Amino acid sequence: MITVEEALQRCFALVTPLPSEPVPLRQAAGRVLATPASARLTQPPFDASAMDGYALGRSGDAGAAFTVIGEAGAGHGFAGTLAPDQAVRIFTGAPLPKGAETISIQEDVSVSSTCITLTAPARPGANIRKRGQDFAQGDTLSAPRRLTSKDLALLAAMNIPEVTASRRPILALIATGDELVMPGDHPGPDQIFASNLFALEAMARAEGAEVRMLPIARDTEDDLRQVFQLAEGADLIVTIGGASVGDHDLVGKVAADLGLERAFWKIAMRPGKPLMAGRLGASLMLGLPGNPVSAIVCGHLFLLPMLRAMQGLPATPAPTAQAILAEDVGPAGPRVHYMRARLSPGDGLPRITPFASQDSALLRILTEADALLIRPQDDGPRRAGERVEYLPL
Repeated sequence: MITVEEALQRCFALVTPLPSEPVPLRQAAGRVLATPASARLTQPPFDASAMDGYALGRSGDAGAAFTVIGEAGAGHGFAGTLAPDQAVRIFTGAPLPKGAETISIQEDVSVSSTCITLTAPARPGANIRKRGQDFAQGDTLSAPRRLTSKDLALLAAMNIPEVTASRRPILALIATGDELVMPGDHPGPDQIFASNLFALEAMARAEGAEVRMLPIARDTEDDLRQVFQLAEGADLIVTIGGASVGDHDLVGKVAADLGLERAFWKIAMRPGKPLMAGRLGASLMLGLPGNPVSAIVCGHLFLLPMLRAMQGLPATPAPTAQAILAEDVGPAGPRVHYMRARLSPGDGLPRITPFASQDSALLRILTEADALLIRPQDDGPRRAGERVEYLPL
């Protein structure tokens, strides 16, 4: 068995970033920007008002009077030039008139016919957004990065209608086993529902993948071989179950017959020991354990980092955080243990409490967990109050 860290590095060694493609801005949310995007203009393109009020030809103290000679609004500026004793009614976003030195907000003036009088001082440059305050032409949004709604707003302001993004990875999901049926079907007395398929599909889609959920492969070599053929064209094939050493665990044998170049098999971790990875023709392959919790934990640790790397993001492990142990825990044993746990508020760092049962078949506990407490290999007993590491869920 190899360590989790070594297994992940071998997974990354299999990955080649996918090519990029043009993507319209409206379809770019969640995509990974492949090349930096450069602003086509300066923003704001002119000195602009930051408030509703009056643009003044000069600054002044309370009591200073000005004659109002016009109006400026967003999208239509004032065409003239202000003399020192003149003012223009101005609204937020409007271009600053020529000759204006400051803007007094409307709450700080009294109005009489076409004249205004300051009721509070107006300092030079007040309430003015300077040209280029946000960004200048040629400024860039760095890459690679997964584009968020905030990024899209900035790109739109930069007058960028289309970005260059990494192609979405195509993921083929294969659940294996005679015991499985799909939700909505009628299970026999010895069958269960293929639950982890749906968790892994949702996780992969959230990470930017296009997912093809293939038919359940039954426990025969011929059936498994046929389902593998349906995965042709996928960038990554993920099998669930059948990767152990039982008489009906056929994934490794059939994949080898089809040309799998295996990078590793078995990891010193729990849950998730029977995990394999390699290259199958033009596709990468990741063989996950069949137990639901094991498959989902391995999805967080291996599948999602691989998908990120395929899209050009840094090849790094799943991000972890620190918490304070809320109760004593025993020794970890010979494999790193990812324990389902619950977080609660603490003084500074959160407090973390592992669930009493860590059975890898129990999905309800996983649903209630918001963290995986990481117990390093051969870690000794830990006392409440010690700082520990966890993986957020």
